[in-house]
Amino acid sequence: MSVLKVIEVLAESNKSWEDAAQNAVSEASKSLKNIRSVNVNNQSCVVVKSKITSYRINAKITFEVE
Repeated sequence: MSVLKVIEVLAESNKSWEDAAQNAVSEASKSLKNIRSVNVNNQSCVVVKSKITSYRINAKITFEVE
């Protein structure tokens, strides 16, 4: 039986929500091992002068505890 833990993270990208999700996983993997999944709960973006300047996500990352 595996023990899994879930953390909540916020991430941002100037390219896309998918890139923001990848940034969340990349940053979390610096201190966590065995990441199993990422669940994006919320997406938002920042708009300046009618242009999207950054994409933001609120995500839950699941990883296996050794």
